[in-house]
Amino acid sequence: MSGARIIAFQGRPGAYSDLACRTARPGWTTLPCQTFAQTIAAVHDGQAELAMLACENSLAGRVPDIHALLPQAGLFIVGEHFQRVEHCLLGIPGTKLSDAKRLHTHPVAMAQVRGVVSELGLEPVVEFDTAGAAEMVRDWGRKEDVAVASELAAELNGLEILRRNVEDAAHNTTRFYIASRRPDTLPPPGPGFMTTLLFRVSNQPGALYKALGGLATTGVNLTRLESYMLEGSFSATQFLMDVEGHPQAPPLAEALRELSFFSERQEILGVYPASPFRQGA
Repeated sequence: MSGARIIAFQGRPGAYSDLACRTARPGWTTLPCQTFAQTIAAVHDGQAELAMLACENSLAGRVPDIHALLPQAGLFIVGEHFQRVEHCLLGIPGTKLSDAKRLHTHPVAMAQVRGVVSELGLEPVVEFDTAGAAEMVRDWGRKEDVAVASELAAELNGLEILRRNVEDAAHNTTRFYIASRRPDTLPPPGPGFMTTLLFRVSNQPGALYKALGGLATTGVNLTRLESYMLEGSFSATQFLMDVEGHPQAPPLAEALRELSFFSERQEILGVYPASPFRQGA
């Protein structure tokens, strides 16, 4: 298959999603895509075997595009990856910090580097992508224009790292879903698993409370919960959640049985090994 050992991501070469792909799947070919929808389509069309989909960030919160696309994506989550975001200040070769006048980067990244912007008196200029900003600085060839992007973006674009770790918060980390056209063979029940599923509840008082009650009584840890509008209705009746555990093993099996009494529909999007990052988080 043409997409074997190819992993798609949203962004330009050198983006943090590209770095996440290379870290999670060493030796694989990475496929840059302009949008999350195109990233998902690349897997459906066979251009890629897997997709690396950013879903939440420790500073910025949820990723809105994935929040909207995932329920209809038709992909299966086969893994998760946590990528530490280490922003680097990049310039063309020979640039000194005193040369810099304008800083270019993605708006989320810009909000994470206010300290260096203030310290150096830089004019912040918002661009569509961190790696894209690095490409622009490379193409302009001006010492007064610098970018905030990854070390990988510096390497791919021949830029110098003027300063490392310019992010304001040291814990800046992005979590990714790794998605495939087909689910992995369900591993036997055991410890160290995550389960992602969709469920719907009726529009009545206390419905969500009752649906989630089984998680509390069985001691299942809920790590993420998102709500979705259905069919143009402003009633949030569909939810996506990440929970710790294997759906065929207690206590999650008991919690899902109780959930079925109070939910109209359940769909498991993935059962996958929990990232080792969780142990130290």
